[in-house]
Amino acid sequence: MSITCIVSGGQTGADRGGLDAALYCSIPHSGWCPKNRKAEDGKIPIKYNLQEMPTEGYLPRTQRNVIDSDATLIFTYGELEGGSLKTFEFAIKHNKPYLHVDLIKLKRQESVEVIVNWLEVNCPEKCVLNVAGSRASKATGIEKVVMVRMVDVISKVNGKIYYPLQEENLGSVSPQSGFRVC
Repeated sequence: MSITCIVSGGQTGADRGGLDAALYCSIPHSGWCPKNRKAEDGKIPIKYNLQEMPTEGYLPRTQRNVIDSDATLIFTYGELEGGSLKTFEFAIKHNKPYLHVDLIKLKRQESVEVIVNWLEVNCPEKCVLNVAGSRASKATGIEKVVMVRMVDVISKVNGKIYYPLQEENLGSVSPQSGFRVC
């Protein structure tokens, strides 16, 4: 089994953490974002290869990313709420596998093991994985934490070890290459 593409909506926080992990590991990424690349911090940076929806609403892109993926990971600090809860509901509605990862309850290695084991059971041989969860304004620091966890997961699942990241030192990390489309 391998993760062949990371899909995400480009919002600050967990979404960008997933996309940054794809960039860092040089695997393709894609996803749907609101019209005009709308995010809570302004426009979603162009380094993320995302397609714009016809409207600026967040829910249509959230649903489309669930539909276009084989499975969905939802990262939060605590219970599901807001857009993370809607992602969960869309996964159920469209009969897609999902895993909620509460980063308060699961430390780094434990969360990686849980995710890898879950992926092996719930994903096809070549998995397009939606990464979603809390936005930065609701979960300070989640972008870096998700990036680190996803780099660890991609390393284990894809069988290629990437330079291990430390959550506290991510200011100097840069992607290995430009984006690739799924």
